[in-house]
Amino acid sequence: MDDAMAEPTHNAYRDLLAQRLLPRKARLLDARTSLQHFALINYAVPAKALAKHIPTDRFAIPEFMIGGKRMAMLSAVPFVDTDFRFHRLFPFARFHFPQTNHRAYIIDKRTGQHGVWFFGTTLGSPVVQFARTVWRIPWHYARYRVDCTYNDSKHRYMAYRMQIDSSWCSANINIWDSGEALAAQEGFTSLDEMRLILTHPVDGFFYRLDHAPGRYSIWHQKMDLTLGQSNELYFSLYERLGLLARHDMQHPHSIFMCPQVDFEIYLPPTKDA
Repeated sequence: MDDAMAEPTHNAYRDLLAQRLLPRKARLLDARTSLQHFALINYAVPAKALAKHIPTDRFAIPEFMIGGKRMAMLSAVPFVDTDFRFHRLFPFARFHFPQTNHRAYIIDKRTGQHGVWFFGTTLGSPVVQFARTVWRIPWHYARYRVDCTYNDSKHRYMAYRMQIDSSWCSANINIWDSGEALAAQEGFTSLDEMRLILTHPVDGFFYRLDHAPGRYSIWHQKMDLTLGQSNELYFSLYERLGLLARHDMQHPHSIFMCPQVDFEIYLPPTKDA
């Protein structure tokens, strides 16, 4: 953790998490979607490796004691949007597409709040061109093959596989779902702390396609998560950025899985002044 950033107490983490669970008032362009097959694949990496790709004058990179070392965190987040819609402007126009976000965990130095830095997103739909052209956000087209089977009675996935082909980030995701309920993982002192930082960042920052800094915000309900393990994982982006070698990708810090969760996305994205 950056020494300039005071770490909240356990109660403070719980209070901040409760605040983030309160939905905001919807605006005209805000979108809603139900996400299926949501997975959070977390990796521990050296902060100095992430610092090459994040404006550290604006953001701090938190570190956690993992494997006896101070490590930063990044995550790949695959899911399927089942009914993405602008619920006030075009409530009957709905879109279905697979998506994967690639992000690192940061602290906004202006507010002291935990958030995420987005490297970019792959999207399995022509909708990606609208977002790139109108909002200049770093979304990239990909071809997806999704094979996910969830067993309601066993409360776990029988299969979770995605094959993603993209010039920006190809990926192979094959996860085993233990069915075990979420618990605090190494590097975190409580479940509330881990939920706040890893599962509930609400502000995201990124470089737009015109290289200007951008940001947007989201809201989602508390997730019913289980713990997963890697069968096979690969993300070409992490090799290209010098963050992880292929063999390191087989050993994530943690994997969290959720069959369905509702999201609100506060649009449009804005420049981060």
